[in-house]
Amino acid sequence: MKKLISLFMLITGFATAGYAQTATEATASVWDDPMLTFYVAIGFIFIVVLLVLLVAVYMLQVINAMTRQAAQERAAKQGVVYKPEPSIFAKLWNQSNDFVPVEKEADIMLDHNYDGIRELDNHLPPWWKWLFNFTIGWSVVYLIFYHVTNTLPLSGQEYQNEVAYAQEQALKMKASSPVAAIDETSVKFVTDAQALADGKQTFMNNCASCHRQDGGGDIGPNLTDEYWLHGASINEVFKVVRNGVQGTNMIAWEGFISPEKMQNVSSYLLTLQGTNPANPKKPQGELVKPATTLPANADSVKVQASL
Repeated sequence: MKKLISLFMLITGFATAGYAQTATEATASVWDDPMLTFYVAIGFIFIVVLLVLLVAVYMLQVINAMTRQAAQERAAKQGVVYKPEPSIFAKLWNQSNDFVPVEKEADIMLDHNYDGIRELDNHLPPWWKWLFNFTIGWSVVYLIFYHVTNTLPLSGQEYQNEVAYAQEQALKMKASSPVAAIDETSVKFVTDAQALADGKQTFMNNCASCHRQDGGGDIGPNLTDEYWLHGASINEVFKVVRNGVQGTNMIAWEGFISPEKMQNVSSYLLTLQGTNPANPKKPQGELVKPATTLPANADSVKVQASL
């Protein structure tokens, strides 16, 4: 949704100076999206299909008009009154409703007379009776499978089964992968260049739309200064990334990205401190000295992260 909003801002062309930098960074974020080619291809296919349907409808109308004109000319030559052939939709509509022709309504006229208003003895339309019979048959099947033989679970039992299955899969994942055990108490500040590169990619894909690509802050706070709203340690940053912040635009990323990626992106964004981007957002939160934020090898890690 944020990427769509950014694309809308680009198309409408925000002309004010206050939005100039935001629009530029939003544009870069949109064009850097790895799914952009897929979205463009799907949009192109949709437009082509729509145009083909419009052309097909137009050609069908032209053919019908030519056929009707030829039938009228043929009827005029034969000296008979032209009666247009009902369309396929009209035939289906008449068959599904089984209308009584107007000239035969006298046969189903009842004796009731209310101030000159007469009543017709019309029966229920066939489609209504088909639907009613189907619901009766379905209710019998439902009763047998869900209540008599218990072959299929009811909605409450099905929910319990899904919860139990999800818990079982979560336990298996946690037991088989030590990475899955990463949380705010066990998270570490990673220094591996590959892990930081992964964290940077995750940041660009998911975080830059709110914090800018350089971390200078936009909808979200500035990540390059020494002021922090929810703590500056790797544990506190990971907790915010994992659980989000209620009442703000910061969503919980747990369930969207893996714990390992959350650790990598938390480590990467800490390397943005002191990078001094252009036009950063004003400081928010409390001042936290860099010495209490990063480990001793932070300077070398920053060099790796910037590569």
